[in-house]
Order: sequence, then structure tokens, then C-alpha cells
Amino acid sequence: MLEPIRTPGTIQPHGALLGLDDSGSVALASENCAEIIGMDAAALLGRAATEIFDPLFLSRVTSVLAGAANPIRLRLGDADFDAIAHRSGDLVILEFEPAKPDDGHSSAALYSAIHRLARLDTVDDVRKELVCEVRELTGFDRVLLYKFHDDDHGEVVAEEVAEGMEPYLGLHFPASDIPAQARQLYITKLSRAIVSTETPAVPLVTHEGAPVGAAIDLSEAELRAVSPYHLQFMRNMGQASTLSFSLIRDGKLIGMITCAHRTERWIPFLLRRGLEILANQTALQLSSMLEIARLTRDMEARRIRARLEVQLERATDLGVALLHGETTVLDLVPADGVAVRIDGKLTTWGTVPRAIDRIAEVLDGHVVATDSLLRDFPELAAVLPKVAGALVLPIGGAGDYLAFMRREVAQTVEWLGDLTQANRADPLSPRVSFSAWTQSVSGTSLPWGEAADFAEELGRDIGAALLGRAESELAALALRDPLTGLPNRRLLMERLEHALTRSVREVDVSLLFVDIDNFKHINDSAGHEVGDEVLVEIGARLSAVARSHDTVARFGGDEFVVLCEDASLEEADTIAARIAEALMEPIAGRIITASIGVAAASQASTAAHVLQKADSAMYRAKAGGRNRASR
Repeated sequence: MLEPIRTPGTIQPHGALLGLDDSGSVALASENCAEIIGMDAAALLGRAATEIFDPLFLSRVTSVLAGAANPIRLRLGDADFDAIAHRSGDLVILEFEPAKPDDGHSSAALYSAIHRLARLDTVDDVRKELVCEVRELTGFDRVLLYKFHDDDHGEVVAEEVAEGMEPYLGLHFPASDIPAQARQLYITKLSRAIVSTETPAVPLVTHEGAPVGAAIDLSEAELRAVSPYHLQFMRNMGQASTLSFSLIRDGKLIGMITCAHRTERWIPFLLRRGLEILANQTALQLSSMLEIARLTRDMEARRIRARLEVQLERATDLGVALLHGETTVLDLVPADGVAVRIDGKLTTWGTVPRAIDRIAEVLDGHVVATDSLLRDFPELAAVLPKVAGALVLPIGGAGDYLAFMRREVAQTVEWLGDLTQANRADPLSPRVSFSAWTQSVSGTSLPWGEAADFAEELGRDIGAALLGRAESELAALALRDPLTGLPNRRLLMERLEHALTRSVREVDVSLLFVDIDNFKHINDSAGHEVGDEVLVEIGARLSAVARSHDTVARFGGDEFVVLCEDASLEEADTIAARIAEALMEPIAGRIITASIGVAAASQASTAAHVLQKADSAMYRAKAGGRNRASR
């Protein structure tokens, strides 16, 4: 059962509290009203506020409830008080704290502290200066700055202490020290003063004399009483008084400033409120610095990914490009070993166990980031020796992946007090001692942190590169003859049209139309498999004798076309002669000859016109007896 920390039904004894109902009458009061404000609680209950307070004070209360700032300075008898007004359900809550003379020094010191902090430009400098400034402003023996990690456990990241006190800097404390409901309360109420760990809390009573109990929500109250477990926790730490301020970012508690004193100590409301502003300002400043640092790391990661993308676009082997290029995935995600499998081919770097493919089998296409295989995937830990942490991303086809591996790193964590039962009086009580306690952690690697996000983005980049490559291959297949691998009719016509565009600028373009003589007889006598073998070899021989920038295409059936850019008719004749000579050596035991038509393009030629001219020349060669070239 949760403690009623929002509705304790009691307040701290250094102040008094009244609750006014809708009629303006006192509906509840703290039992110590006579001691604090000189008016007996029983005499106050049921009385109208107009009978107790002057009209100016009540007008000020109305203004505060409408949005004006607390506190309201009030004199009762011979004493001055800070009255703090707020609502709780249907009640108007009035809290009365003894006022201290305000000489303006605190406000000036607070203003100076805020400006000094604003001029600092590193996270560590801000943290160190913050605890110094707060200790100077409050006079407390110890000021700690806590940082909360993602798992809600805390760490002391800055500290300022009186001489001779035990340091806590760098120590961690478990998330259980601040239960979830207390954490939410720290978000609701940004500051919290606990003036005494010894003086008993004061009950609130109604006009029937009954205790209030859980009826009144005191979440916003300055005087709200404290859990007895927390008071014992403070006493065990040697604290008589504390003062805490929440550091909030995006509605989440990211840290706290906690002041502690060995004797009872209390500071007035206005200074507490000013320190809330200081804490809020610092939370924004630290958040901005951390966000700038994160964005800087993100930009560097984007630059690395961009370089890897370029390498992938140029590479024939993507695995080699990722692990052994000028830029590698290790520039993005440091690891002791990396394995990438693409289209079933495995490429590795560093320390990679032989059974690495078990990762793909066990994880079944899921993204996984763990700093402890032993804890999270014991079946993998058993077959992947020397691997403590793994970051695995599925990429491309089924079973393909990118896996980063890290070795075990021996770690120790310094805790604020022994966390074992030996340091507690009973299972529910707080720790007795808060001396540093060292815990050794084994079987884990360094955490992946934001590297996991970088790796996921890289995985998407690799997937996009694989998809782009597949699309390019499909597009290339649409422009290639599947038997010979040569450009097909479509690609030839595209290149011919482009060449004719250049010919307008007085660049010669010639075309050779090559038709194999009596090819049908080869198919009929030897079969289509031999015929295909002959066509493949003819394509290879034509490519061998053509110039490097010429296009050799299979036009269809037993017809080939050679596009010669920057070639006159005379040069085209020379290439035709080389083709005839190249075909003289038998193919598949047969003598192959060809009829070749040679044509040149004029500046006014179209692709169809040049092709028709070459085709007509080829038929003239056939008519002339085959195995020859003709214009």
C-alpha cells in the first residue's frame, strides 16, 4: 500500500495552516495555531475570515489566487509572517511562516548567481558553480547535485560541503530511494523544505475536532509533513534539515539540488522561490548544452553515414565497403568485432566467433541492443565466447544482418551506502550507513547508448543501398541482351540518338550492321544450345576488336550492330575488316562468316534512318556473295 504522501493530514511544526471553505469560514486548522500565530485552532474553526483578518489582507489573498505572486506579508500580534495562499480542491489554503527581515541582500546575491552561471559554457563548470552558489546563498552544510539516469537511479555529479564532511561526489543511489509517487510529487512541487527531522508533525483538525486525514491534498503546501521513512532516511544520513529543488526537462525529473544541514535550518519563502527560479534556469541551461552536444554528435554521425553511402554506391562488394573502406561502420559504432552478411556472404572485422550466424537464427529479424548477452540471451552467450554485448540489425534479405560485438568490461559502481539487507534494520527501513559501497559488475560490455540509434539509421541506409542496387540491376537487365550480356536494341537506339545529337557538332558517327551468314543452318543441324554458344562467342569477338568507346549490341536473332562514334567511313571499314578477320577462327568446330553493312550518319540523320542505311548495306553485302562488307 502506498504512503499518503500527498494527503498526510499533518504539517511541519515551524508554521501554521488554515483552510477556508466556499463561504469564507475556517474549515480546518493546524493544532499549533496558538503557538505560531497566537490564535487557538478551536477558536478559529467555523469563524469567518473577515472576523480574523483585515480586508486588505483578504484582498491580497484574492489577488494571489487570481495569479499574483506569493507571499503576502502579514503582521499578527507582535510578529511578521509570510502568508502563502493557494487552492486545494474546494478550500483556500493559507500557510503562515515566520518572516525574516529582508535587507535585499538575498535578491541581489541570487541575481548575481544567475548571471555568473549564464556565462559558463560547459556542463561540468555549470554543475560545479551551481552547488557553490546554492551553498553560499543558503548556508547549508552540504549541497549536492543529482543526475538521474535512464533507469531512474541517481548519481552525485557535483558537491560542495563544509570542511571535514564525508564526500559523496560520484556516488550512485538506487531508484528506490525516490519512489515513483515521490518522483511525481517533485515534478508537481519544485521545492521542498524539511526543517526538522525530530520535531513531531502537527495534525490538521476540522471544526468538529476530527483529524483531516486523507481528505485534503497538500501537494502544493509548503508545510506538508514528511513520510516517517524519509525522516528516518535523513536521520541515518546525519541530516537535521534539508532543502531540495527539482530540475525538470520536458516534464521529466532529470536531476535535483539537495541542501542538507546537520542542525535545524530554515530559509524564508522568497529565497526558496528565487532558488526555484535558479534551478529552473540551470535546468534549461544544462539541457541546452546537452542538446547541443547531442546535435553535434548527430551531425558527425550523419557525415560518417554520408561517406559510407558514397562508398556503397561505388562498391562491388558492400561488406568490404562497410568494414574495410576508408570510412567504416566502426567510425560510427565502436566495437571489438563486426560481422555483416549480405546476400548470404559474410564479411567480418576484429574478434568474431565462428558461430556468429546463430545471432540471425535466434533474433529472427529483430533489432537487438544488449550490453549483456548472458543476462538477456543466455542461449547466444553460450555459443559466442568473448562476446558480452551485441547490437544486431537485420538488413536486406532474410537472414542478412549487421552485428556489432563488444567484449566484457569489468565495471565497478560506487553506491551511496551498502544496498544489501545487512545495511538495513528491516526490509522496509532505509539504509543505516551511507558510506561508499562498491559493487562489481561482470558479464557486461560498455552500454551502446545513442550508438544504437546511429546503427539503426545506418541499417536503413544499407537497406536503401541494397534496394537501389537491385533496382539498378533490374533496370540494367532491361537494357541488356540476356544471352550475350551485350546492350540490346533499346539501349543501342538510346546511344545512337545521343551520338547523333553530338554529330550535329560535327562529330562523325558510323554504324556497322553485322548479320551472321547461314546461322539458321547451325541451329537446325547442331541445335539451339550450340547456336547460343556461337552467338555468345561472336559477341565476345566483336567486343574484342571494337574500340573501347564503341557500342557492340545484339540487335536480335543473329544480328549485331556496332556503333562507332568519332569514326569516319574509312575508319568504320577498318573495324569491319577486323570483325571479318576475328570470325575466321572456327567456333564450335564451324567456320563462321558474316555480311557487314557500313553506313555513316549525316547531320540531318535520324537513328532510324542511319540504321536503315546500314541494314541496306548489309543486304548488298549478302547479295554480293556474303562474307564481306559493303557501304
